[in-house]
Amino acid sequence: MQTLTVWLNDPVRRNVGVLALAQACFLCVQTMGIATTPLAAHAILGVDKSLATLPIVMVHAGLMLTTIPASLLMGRWGRKTGFTIGGLLGVASGVVSLVGVYEQAFWMLCVGGLLQGMSGAFAWYFRFAAADMAKPEFRGTAISLVMAGGVIAGIVGPQTAKYAVDWLSPILFAGVYVMFAVYSILMIGLIQALRIPSPKDEKVESSEPARPFFEIARQPAYLVAVTSSMFGYGVMTLIMSATPLAMLGCGFGFGDSATVIQAHVVAMFLPAFFVGPLIQRFGVLPIIATGAAVQLACALVNLSGIAFSNFLIANILVGIGWNLTFIGGTTLLTSTYRQSERSKVQASHDFMVYATTALAAGLSGILQVNVGWSVINMAAIPLMLIVFTAAVMLAIAQSRRPLPAE
Repeated sequence: MQTLTVWLNDPVRRNVGVLALAQACFLCVQTMGIATTPLAAHAILGVDKSLATLPIVMVHAGLMLTTIPASLLMGRWGRKTGFTIGGLLGVASGVVSLVGVYEQAFWMLCVGGLLQGMSGAFAWYFRFAAADMAKPEFRGTAISLVMAGGVIAGIVGPQTAKYAVDWLSPILFAGVYVMFAVYSILMIGLIQALRIPSPKDEKVESSEPARPFFEIARQPAYLVAVTSSMFGYGVMTLIMSATPLAMLGCGFGFGDSATVIQAHVVAMFLPAFFVGPLIQRFGVLPIIATGAAVQLACALVNLSGIAFSNFLIANILVGIGWNLTFIGGTTLLTSTYRQSERSKVQASHDFMVYATTALAAGLSGILQVNVGWSVINMAAIPLMLIVFTAAVMLAIAQSRRPLPAE
């Protein structure tokens, strides 16, 4: 009870708690979409099933296209306004996708996916909103705790999809998209409890001049941060998006794939409770390197067989590895910019990340149908080796820097 009182009286920690709950609502929508939309599209499509992941591609396209406008909009109007707009886009996504499954209109599922991605472009800035208000030593923990809201989503989201899939029978999956809108409305309500300084107040506090973007982007830490987030998220998206289709091809049902996705999402966010303290103790670069190694192990498990246990263990591993590479990359990024530079640097990072995930989601269905599950997993290996090597090389370079004279 005393701990709760401390959190409620501390504005930074209170905002972190609100953002974590909002993140949980947002990620419930994301996890339901991952478990449901490829199968809904698969049921609607005719002979050519290779387009079944196209609505997921549109989610990532919406993320990519909206990331920069969302950051700039929030830089002018504030985080709270931007997050509210994102929630409204989430409601629209649920409504359009609901109509799509009723009308058996594949294109509407794609539009719903695009709106879902646009909503997510705002919501993925929850972690930066927490970091921006925190002291440097608390930033890794603040980011981790907000991301930990995904643990709730990992349990609740797929479970909601399982229960809602037949709610509006005989229209399969319609109930899931109703819940898209419900969770988005809950997220909007939570956002109203945030207490964040307005952009005008923040500009008064910031006196440091902004550097040119390419000067910032040349920093080795920026390059490693972006590489870690891009490839860590890209590999996770490639494998995760293809998993329901791969399992369907191996004779598993919706309940089986939803269970695997549920375990995967919990694994994505459960480590967030520990990553912040681990970063404080060991540094961010060892965490990134460990994440790359774990995602590499995921590919090897998938290549070793197609039993339910292979899908389950591999998806748990790729979730854990994503958490370490993505939180690690985000934390490292916050060390590369000044307050006056944050909008453009955060936007550049997320744009490149979601451009990568859009490509990965697009390739996943095509590769699964045309060349198979093994090729998807083999493609992950060189990408994770690049992340691992980049983190190790930067750690070595930093360890060789001379200590400042006393």
